[in-house]
Parts: sequence; C-alpha cells; structure tokens
Amino acid sequence: MGLRQRVPRRQRSRQASDALLAVPLGLIVAIVLADLLTPRGVPLGPLLVVAPAITASFAGPALTGVMGGVAVAALMSIGVAHQNIGTLYFDSQIVSLLVVSVIVTVFRYLQVRHSRELTQVRTVSEAAQRVVLRPLPRRIGPLRVASMYLAAQEHALIGGDLYAAVRTSTGTRLIIGDVRGKGLTAISDAALLLGAFREAAHREATLPGLVAYLEHSVCWNLAEPTEEETAGECFITAAVLDIPDKASPAQMVTCGHPPPLLLRDGQVTALTVTRPAPPLGLGELSRPDYHVDTFTLEPSHMLLLHTDGVIEARDARGTFYPLAERAAACAAESPSALIRRLRTDLLAHVGGRLTDDAAMIALQRTRSQSPIEADRRMHEHRMLSETVTAVRRGLLPSTSFRADALKPPAGTGTVSRPSWRLPHRRAGRP
Repeated sequence: MGLRQRVPRRQRSRQASDALLAVPLGLIVAIVLADLLTPRGVPLGPLLVVAPAITASFAGPALTGVMGGVAVAALMSIGVAHQNIGTLYFDSQIVSLLVVSVIVTVFRYLQVRHSRELTQVRTVSEAAQRVVLRPLPRRIGPLRVASMYLAAQEHALIGGDLYAAVRTSTGTRLIIGDVRGKGLTAISDAALLLGAFREAAHREATLPGLVAYLEHSVCWNLAEPTEEETAGECFITAAVLDIPDKASPAQMVTCGHPPPLLLRDGQVTALTVTRPAPPLGLGELSRPDYHVDTFTLEPSHMLLLHTDGVIEARDARGTFYPLAERAAACAAESPSALIRRLRTDLLAHVGGRLTDDAAMIALQRTRSQSPIEADRRMHEHRMLSETVTAVRRGLLPSTSFRADALKPPAGTGTVSRPSWRLPHRRAGRP
C-alpha cells in the first residue's frame, strides 16, 4: 500500500472518529440527567466510566484522555448538585473514575504505538518483497501481460513461487518457477534465481546457455555454508521462454515445470515438451542437455504460464482445480480479464484459502505495426490536427486544405510538413 493510499485512509478514519465522539458525549449527558432526575438513593455517576472506555475503541489516546476528563467533570457536577463533594463515598467514586480513565488512556497509547510499529514493519516488509518479485508491467514490447500471485502464508506477498520478465534486443525473456519448500528459505532461493535471471538474460545469447547459467547459480548457492537443516536439498522447477518481437517461433526450455497452456480458437492445449530437463539444482546429477521446444504465438493466441500451486489446488472434496477447462470457459478478450476471472474462480474453488503458493502469467501478442507505419500515422494525425485548427480560427482558408498534402511521398515513410505557415499572433490577442 502506497503513501498516497494511506493518507486518504487516515483522513477518513479521523473523520469517522470525530463523528463517533457524539456517542460517549451523549451517554455522559444522559447519565447526568438521569442521575439528577432520580432519587438520591440510586447513584448513576459510576456509569460514567463507559464514556472513556467506548472512546478508546475508536479514538486515540488524546481523545480518550479528554473524554475521561469530561466524565470526571460530569461526576463532579453531579456531586455539586447533590452536595456530596467531600464525603468519603463520593470522593471514592471520583478517584475510581479518574484511575480507570488514566489506565484506559495508557493502554490505548501503548496499543497505538504497537500498531504504528507493526504498520512500519509491514510496510518495509512489503517493499522488500516487491523488490524481490517485481510486478510485471501491462505492456512488455509487443506483448500484453497480466500476472497473479497468491501466497499461501498469511500476510505475505510472496512465497516460493517466482516469475520475471526481461527485455532483450530481439524480444522478451520470461521465467516462471516454484521453489521446493516454504517460508523464508524458499523466498531466499527465489530471490537468488530471479537475480541470476535478470543478470544473465541480457548476456546469454541462447536459451540453453541462459538455463545452464541458472543451474550453476542454484548449485553455487547450495554449496554455500549455512545453518539451515535443509541445506543442499533445494531445487527449483522452472520454465524459461524467449518470445521474439518478430513473427518467428518462440522458444521454451522446461526444467520439471508444468508446461504453459496455449489458448486459441476457443480451445486450450498444453505446449509440447519433448525432453524436459530436471529441476534447477539437480542438473549436476545428470548433466542435462537443455532441449529447446518451439511454438507459434499469434496475435489471436493467448499464453498462460502457471505454477503447480494452481493445478494442485483442491476443493473440500479433494478435487484438483481444472485449470485448462476453466481457462477455456473464461473466453477472455485480454490477459488481464483472463487472470482476473481465473483468480476469482480459483479462490472460490479452494474456499478462499490456498495451501500452496500460486502464480499465473497471461500474455498475448499485439497486432503491432511497423515503425515506419507508426511514424507515418503519427505525423499524419498531427498535421491534420494543425490544419483543422488553423481553418477553424480563420488563419487558413478552407479551400487551401488538401488531403493529399498529408500523404507521404512515394517510397518514404514520413509525412512532409505542409508548405503553408501559420501567421504569428500579436501579443494580447487570441
């Protein structure tokens, strides 16, 4: 949650607290009037202790202390009316009300301070987690992208699942993976792999070379001395993809990870994985040869990457979540709509609580135009806007406007500026 979101929320909370102050004040007035109108044998003054107690439930320590002082003043006004001030019984009531008000105010102060410390710690934790798992932008080159991450651990933003995307000179490289285990150890391993991917995605020319570098990074991390009992037992399933900007086949290497789903023509099929490699961290046991599988991603297609936390999510009867079936039923027109519907459906399937981290990425290639065509359209739109504005202001006769003046010369991709020039306007005149 950002600072801009917290400030309005604090303002709304303060306004609500000010409005609720009418409740304890009304109780004080009602108790005082009831005590003055009832016989002296029925003292109602001790009931004034409810005023600071109620105030502490929604206001800060300052308002709680003020309300306690108002309650004490109201009790003293009752004593003046009944002429009880100075008696042992009435003085004990005042002391009791004063002590209770002070105790409630102190406890409210400690609660507010603890809440602020917890909020600060949570803010720092969320910022650190977002540094590890950066949110994917909605547009990466010619790709429209949407992502979802659901951590199984309460109050956590990330867990053992991971994903990232890096732009290269020829396209976009993506990774999605799942770390063995849960908790802080899994987050540490995920952060290590994401850092290695972001570093090497630009340098490694081939996809097998990139995956081999990731394998070495995980193995180097396993060799580091640590006090963890599970040291040396970590492995990470992953799928690494290279999607070129041009209309050429995309590449994929899978390391024990579920294959992505391809949505096309209302049908969902899993991408073919001919020779999957072992999970990252176990490659030294078999010396794998990372095989590259290719597939075609057309603008009408949509690619759905996911972790096993999605397809292994169970409902109350133990039924696994049918991701392919639900993705086909969603029939979304954009990646964001698909992810939004699948997220809602997944949470409904598990009853709102996941037992494992779950992550999904949906992407679609846009029908992008060539740079020359985009430049031509941009200049044509600008020239047309300037011409129409000049005609409307009377700076240019309407007969001088010719649509063919905006057309580019043959064999070029740019639009030449019209030969006319707008006259200079005098200062002070529209």
